[in-house]
Amino acid sequence: MKTRKPTTSPARGSSSSSPPSQTLPLFSNMPRKSSLFKHTLIATVFFLLAIYAFFSTFFHTPLPPSDSNSDSSSFLLDLGGVSSQENPIPFPERVKVFMYDLPHKFTYGIIQQHSLARGGSPVPEITTLNYPGHQHMHEWFLFSDLARPQSDRLGSPVVKVTDPEEADLFYVPAFSSLSLIVNAGRPPGSASGYSDEEMQEQLAEWLTGQEYWKRNNGWDHVIIAGDPNALYRVVDRVKSAVLLVSDFGRLRPDQGSLVKDVVIPYSHRISTYSGDFGVKDRTTLLFFMGNRYRKEVINRLLQNAFEIDVLVEQGGKIRDLLFQILENEEDVVIKHGTQSRENRRAASRGMHTSKFCLNPAGDTPSACRLFDSIVSLCVPVIVSDSIELPFEDIIDYKKFSVFVETTTALKPGYLVSLLRKVPEQKIIEYQKAMKEVKRYYDYTHPNGTVNEIWRQVSQKLPLIKLMINRDKRLVKRELSEPNCSCLCSNQTGIIDSLG
Repeated sequence: MKTRKPTTSPARGSSSSSPPSQTLPLFSNMPRKSSLFKHTLIATVFFLLAIYAFFSTFFHTPLPPSDSNSDSSSFLLDLGGVSSQENPIPFPERVKVFMYDLPHKFTYGIIQQHSLARGGSPVPEITTLNYPGHQHMHEWFLFSDLARPQSDRLGSPVVKVTDPEEADLFYVPAFSSLSLIVNAGRPPGSASGYSDEEMQEQLAEWLTGQEYWKRNNGWDHVIIAGDPNALYRVVDRVKSAVLLVSDFGRLRPDQGSLVKDVVIPYSHRISTYSGDFGVKDRTTLLFFMGNRYRKEVINRLLQNAFEIDVLVEQGGKIRDLLFQILENEEDVVIKHGTQSRENRRAASRGMHTSKFCLNPAGDTPSACRLFDSIVSLCVPVIVSDSIELPFEDIIDYKKFSVFVETTTALKPGYLVSLLRKVPEQKIIEYQKAMKEVKRYYDYTHPNGTVNEIWRQVSQKLPLIKLMINRDKRLVKRELSEPNCSCLCSNQTGIIDSLG
């Protein structure tokens, strides 16, 4: 079938001699099918737009309202719960902490009393005094952290507030551990007359009289009691607070628990090891330097806690028995020593040149020696069945420590035989694992111990709110047994480990 070629008339003004134009029209005559397709496509588009409008109107989940104080990346989007970042979990709002401005007699006044008891002279402005170095310096580091401007604390897990009405938690910065040793070691008649017991009573009276303590019965307060004997006289009056403790060796189950409180590390006194991994320069198999016998002062402090007396007595005996078993072993160094400057230097040399460092129970299940071992890259050998350890939600101690059950460790020859079988490569693996975590035990590290303590404290806030609300409805009564808010510390012993 032939089609007629389309023709066009000459354009106006064109020469009549020019040939007729042969250009095709913009659209040729399309078949009827094409017209039907266009109508169908238009109808489909309108149908889809109608469905979208219907679902947007009736099933859309609105975004949370904008908050100028919040990071927009923390909001969950739509039904899937996916954030605008790769991480689908929103960043929680930081917990707000208010630090009490305590009377100086509970802070700098204790530093002055410590100095005076050692022959120091009074100073016109006690806030210029330096805190004396010892294994319980954690109370100073936490105090110093919250004393800084918030602009200097941007990496902290908690926000410092100056208005108590804004606070989620209240920090009580009393130097209770330093108070214990103001007169420690002073010969009879030379002590300053300072009384730790009086300080405790005065602190408890001052604190429990505060408006914000009475408001929630102290549940939202945080108190540091790093030395196991700190606040021993008044702990029953402040036990509703979050206690920052080195262990639970001095606390009854109704006073302290893993649920309510936070286990914190001692401040290490041994210099950090800066050498390479390996055992080439570690010629000693096992090292220990510390008190061989329990401290007699414990008798006075624990008259009303028979169970704890038994635990302390056992810890003291264990050390003495380990001394008897190990002191004549080849390539083992085990010495009696106190916390003097000379002994710390000797302990540094010993830990830096040993493969393993012994960490037995003593007056309490834990001791600063464990954290000295970690920063020395000396593999801890832990012989303490009731020990609790800091930051166990993120740190697996079995990756760099050897745990030995006490009765097994006291078998003659067992401990050294076990350790001599550990291959060099395994020791290096332990050392690498310790190096990865040692910042968690460094109070001077910008992202070290202080931040980890605040992180642990902030995680207690949901429980604190629960206890506050329970208190509002419960009838107060005396209980003969610990209630359900208490989770006792380790009472089950440990599993021997080497791996």
